[in-house]
Amino acid sequence: MAVYTEVSDSALAAFLDAYAIGTLLSYKGIAEGVENTNFFLHTTAGNFILTLYEKRVREADLPFFLNLMEHLARSGIACPQPVRNRAGTALGRLCGRPAVIVSFLEGVSVKEPGVDHCRALGGALAALHAAGRDFAMIRENNLSVGSWRPLFVQAEAQADTLSPGLAARTRVDLAYLEAAWPTGLPGGVIHADLFTDNVFFIGDTLSGLIDFYFACTDAFAYDLAICLNAWCFSADGRFHRDMAGALIAGYEAVRPLEPAEVEALPVLARGAALRFMLTRLVDWLDVPAGALVQPKDPREYDRRLAFHRQARGASDYGRA
Repeated sequence: MAVYTEVSDSALAAFLDAYAIGTLLSYKGIAEGVENTNFFLHTTAGNFILTLYEKRVREADLPFFLNLMEHLARSGIACPQPVRNRAGTALGRLCGRPAVIVSFLEGVSVKEPGVDHCRALGGALAALHAAGRDFAMIRENNLSVGSWRPLFVQAEAQADTLSPGLAARTRVDLAYLEAAWPTGLPGGVIHADLFTDNVFFIGDTLSGLIDFYFACTDAFAYDLAICLNAWCFSADGRFHRDMAGALIAGYEAVRPLEPAEVEALPVLARGAALRFMLTRLVDWLDVPAGALVQPKDPREYDRRLAFHRQARGASDYGRA
């Protein structure tokens, strides 16, 4: 989440006139994240999140995301729900951008997750995968292995200005992953971006999942690998084996991994790290002037890649 597009009071008021969500009392931009423009809305009917879609989100993909959130909620997954306007439509336009209002989810994200948080996340991720099995829509993962080399081309010339040798390391990772990337793994709907700021807790209880705008159809174990990267490393690249073991155990308590998924885990984890290093690198080098945004440091994932390069099996990720 972030703010790229400024919205005037008058433009917002005109947009909200189409919705039965009470009278607007206050609103403010949300600076976290890097993808879309987001505002917190406080009205006489409650709290809501307004999102204007920017950057990598294609308008043609929005029905997939919005229908998925409604489907998951019907299946018992706690996640935001699109708010339909008086005409019964969830998707609108504001300041030239596709825009949606969603319900506000109670809870807070944890900045320093522990073993119990990771175990709860694993269970929630497996439940999400199960709930999405009968979701009829399909969306290709446009940030999978085939997209990584084009991303690198955008940033290759400047990569070493951020970290010496980064371009050479990335070339090695790309060549390896393009040759070794697994196919035919169990799959369906995945979240694909379940970082700590997209998971809410009330006390020690996981209260919900947010930000489904990278959700797609892909391998379930790849989603698990994304979470291992996002939750089980310190910023300095130190891997927390106990947290990773708890995350995998929590997942397998709901959905046991198949042997092919276990075997593929090191490759998937390395690929997930490269995917986020590359998108962060591109964003780091191309932040729009004046944007209220905090670009994330790609060097965090460069350090994680050093761990993945030496991993040989799922046991290196804490799986018993």
